[in-house]
Amino acid sequence: MYAALWRVLPGPWWVRVLILLVLLAALVTALVLWVFPWVQTFVAPQDVTVQKT
Repeated sequence: MYAALWRVLPGPWWVRVLILLVLLAALVTALVLWVFPWVQTFVAPQDVTVQKT
């Protein structure tokens, strides 16, 4: 799969690496801004069971 992605990207190797870094940054940004907050609505906060003495 990664080899197929590498072959599809245009340009020399350094352009491919740059494109992959930009795509990775876009993916991480989308996860942090939209996916993780959406998933958090389905996850109930855990009750704290340790009490201060």
